[in-house]
Amino acid sequence: MTELATNVIKHVGEGAAATLVLEPAHDRLRVELHDKSHVLLTQRLADCEDECGRGLHLLATMSLAWGTLLTATGKAVWCEIPLTSVRHCARVQRATALLEEYRRTTGAGSATVPTCAVLEESATGAIADLLHWLAAQGGDPDELLDRAQVRYEAEVA
Repeated sequence: MTELATNVIKHVGEGAAATLVLEPAHDRLRVELHDKSHVLLTQRLADCEDECGRGLHLLATMSLAWGTLLTATGKAVWCEIPLTSVRHCARVQRATALLEEYRRTTGAGSATVPTCAVLEESATGAIADLLHWLAAQGGDPDELLDRAQVRYEAEVA
Protein backbone atom coordinates (compact mmCIF):
# COMPACT_ATOMS: atom_id res chain seq x y z
CA MET A 1 0.00 0.00 0.00
CA THR A 2 2.90 2.34 0.65
CA GLU A 3 4.06 1.99 -2.96
CA LEU A 4 0.60 2.98 -4.19
CA ALA A 5 0.38 5.92 -1.76
CA THR A 6 3.89 7.08 -2.68
CA ASN A 7 2.88 7.14 -6.35
CA VAL A 8 -0.09 9.38 -5.54
CA ILE A 9 2.12 11.80 -3.59
CA LYS A 10 4.83 11.81 -6.27
CA HIS A 11 2.67 11.94 -9.41
CA VAL A 12 -0.57 13.61 -8.29
CA GLY A 13 0.77 15.82 -5.52
CA GLU A 14 1.25 15.95 -1.79
CA GLY A 15 -2.08 16.40 -0.05
CA ALA A 16 -4.01 15.04 -3.03
CA ALA A 17 -7.21 13.23 -2.10
CA ALA A 18 -7.08 9.45 -2.52
CA THR A 19 -9.35 6.59 -1.55
CA LEU A 20 -8.12 3.17 -0.47
CA VAL A 21 -10.38 0.18 -1.16
CA LEU A 22 -9.66 -3.27 0.30
CA GLU A 23 -11.65 -6.26 -0.99
CA PRO A 24 -10.80 -9.59 0.67
CA ALA A 25 -11.47 -12.88 -1.09
CA HIS A 26 -10.77 -16.42 0.11
CA ASP A 27 -7.18 -16.57 -1.24
CA ARG A 28 -6.30 -12.96 -2.05
CA LEU A 29 -6.76 -9.34 -1.08
CA ARG A 30 -7.56 -6.79 -3.77
CA VAL A 31 -6.09 -3.38 -2.98
CA GLU A 32 -7.19 -0.32 -4.98
CA LEU A 33 -6.01 3.24 -4.58
CA HIS A 34 -8.18 5.80 -6.37
CA ASP A 35 -7.00 9.34 -7.13
CA LYS A 36 -8.21 12.26 -9.24
CA SER A 37 -5.51 12.08 -11.94
CA HIS A 38 -6.38 10.66 -15.36
CA VAL A 39 -2.72 9.91 -16.12
CA LEU A 40 -2.12 6.14 -16.15
CA LEU A 41 1.02 4.78 -14.53
CA THR A 42 3.64 3.12 -16.69
CA GLN A 43 6.33 0.77 -15.49
CA ARG A 44 9.83 1.64 -16.60
CA LEU A 45 12.98 -0.42 -16.49
CA ALA A 46 14.87 0.18 -13.27
CA ASP A 47 18.09 -1.25 -11.89
CA CYS A 48 18.30 -2.68 -8.39
CA GLU A 49 20.46 0.28 -7.33
CA ASP A 50 17.93 2.90 -8.51
CA GLU A 51 16.28 4.82 -5.68
CA CYS A 52 13.27 5.78 -7.83
CA GLY A 53 11.20 3.89 -10.36
CA ARG A 54 11.12 0.51 -8.64
CA GLY A 55 7.67 0.79 -7.02
CA LEU A 56 5.68 -0.79 -9.82
CA HIS A 57 8.28 -3.54 -10.16
CA LEU A 58 7.86 -4.30 -6.45
CA LEU A 59 4.10 -4.22 -6.88
CA ALA A 60 4.29 -6.61 -9.85
CA THR A 61 6.62 -8.96 -7.97
CA MET A 62 4.62 -9.13 -4.77
CA SER A 63 1.16 -9.39 -6.31
CA LEU A 64 -0.72 -12.01 -8.28
CA ALA A 65 -1.91 -9.32 -10.70
CA TRP A 66 -1.97 -5.55 -10.90
CA GLY A 67 -3.05 -2.78 -13.22
CA THR A 68 -4.49 0.66 -13.66
CA LEU A 69 -7.91 1.70 -14.85
CA LEU A 70 -9.55 4.99 -15.64
CA THR A 71 -12.56 5.90 -13.52
CA ALA A 72 -15.16 8.65 -13.85
CA THR A 73 -13.15 10.86 -11.48
CA GLY A 74 -9.56 9.83 -12.24
CA LYS A 75 -7.84 6.47 -12.05
CA ALA A 76 -7.40 3.48 -9.80
CA VAL A 77 -4.23 1.47 -9.38
CA TRP A 78 -4.97 -2.01 -8.11
CA CYS A 79 -3.21 -5.19 -7.14
CA GLU A 80 -4.19 -8.58 -5.82
CA ILE A 81 -2.04 -9.90 -2.99
CA PRO A 82 -2.02 -13.61 -2.18
CA LEU A 83 -3.14 -14.57 1.30
CA THR A 84 -0.71 -17.48 1.59
CA SER A 85 2.21 -18.24 3.84
CA VAL A 86 5.12 -15.82 4.00
CA ARG A 87 7.50 -18.64 3.02
CA HIS A 88 5.53 -19.29 -0.16
CA CYS A 89 5.50 -15.57 -1.01
CA ALA A 90 9.26 -15.30 -0.52
CA ARG A 91 9.83 -18.23 -2.88
CA VAL A 92 7.53 -16.72 -5.50
CA GLN A 93 9.24 -13.35 -5.16
CA ARG A 94 12.69 -14.89 -5.60
CA ALA A 95 11.53 -16.87 -8.62
CA THR A 96 9.91 -13.80 -10.18
CA ALA A 97 13.08 -11.74 -9.72
CA LEU A 98 15.15 -14.57 -11.21
CA LEU A 99 12.85 -14.93 -14.23
CA GLU A 100 12.70 -11.18 -14.86
CA GLU A 101 16.51 -11.00 -14.78
CA TYR A 102 16.77 -14.04 -17.07
CA ARG A 103 14.32 -12.39 -19.47
CA ARG A 104 16.39 -9.18 -19.49
CA THR A 105 19.64 -11.12 -19.98
CA THR A 106 18.33 -13.19 -22.88
CA GLY A 107 16.22 -10.41 -24.42
CA ALA A 108 13.20 -12.73 -24.44
CA GLY A 109 9.81 -11.05 -24.55
CA SER A 110 9.28 -7.46 -25.55
CA ALA A 111 6.69 -6.51 -22.93
CA THR A 112 7.70 -3.71 -20.57
CA VAL A 113 5.64 -5.42 -17.87
CA PRO A 114 6.31 -9.14 -18.19
CA THR A 115 3.16 -11.21 -18.39
CA CYS A 116 2.77 -14.64 -16.87
CA ALA A 117 3.20 -16.21 -20.33
CA VAL A 118 6.47 -14.32 -20.90
CA LEU A 119 7.80 -15.37 -17.50
CA GLU A 120 6.72 -18.98 -18.12
CA GLU A 121 8.78 -18.97 -21.30
CA SER A 122 11.69 -17.54 -19.29
CA ALA A 123 11.22 -20.36 -16.76
CA THR A 124 11.43 -22.94 -19.54
CA GLY A 125 14.60 -21.33 -20.91
CA ALA A 126 16.19 -21.01 -17.46
CA ILE A 127 15.45 -24.65 -16.59
CA ALA A 128 16.88 -25.80 -19.94
CA ASP A 129 20.02 -23.69 -19.37
CA LEU A 130 20.42 -25.16 -15.86
CA LEU A 131 20.11 -28.68 -17.25
CA HIS A 132 22.78 -27.91 -19.88
CA TRP A 133 25.02 -26.54 -17.12
CA LEU A 134 24.46 -29.62 -14.96
CA ALA A 135 25.20 -32.00 -17.84
CA ALA A 136 28.41 -30.07 -18.61
CA GLN A 137 29.45 -30.64 -14.97
CA GLY A 138 28.82 -34.39 -15.33
CA GLY A 139 25.49 -34.34 -13.47
CA ASP A 140 22.29 -36.17 -14.37
CA PRO A 141 19.50 -33.79 -15.50
CA ASP A 142 16.76 -36.41 -14.97
CA GLU A 143 17.90 -37.04 -11.40
CA LEU A 144 17.92 -33.31 -10.67
CA LEU A 145 14.42 -32.86 -12.08
CA ASP A 146 13.19 -35.79 -9.95
CA ARG A 147 14.76 -34.32 -6.78
CA ALA A 148 13.30 -30.88 -7.52
CA GLN A 149 9.82 -32.36 -8.07
CA VAL A 150 10.00 -34.32 -4.79
CA ARG A 151 11.13 -31.20 -2.91
CA TYR A 152 8.36 -29.08 -4.45
CA GLU A 153 5.67 -31.64 -3.62
CA ALA A 154 6.90 -31.94 -0.03
CA GLU A 155 6.87 -28.16 0.44
CA VAL A 156 3.36 -27.60 -0.91
CA ALA A 157 1.85 -30.56 0.93
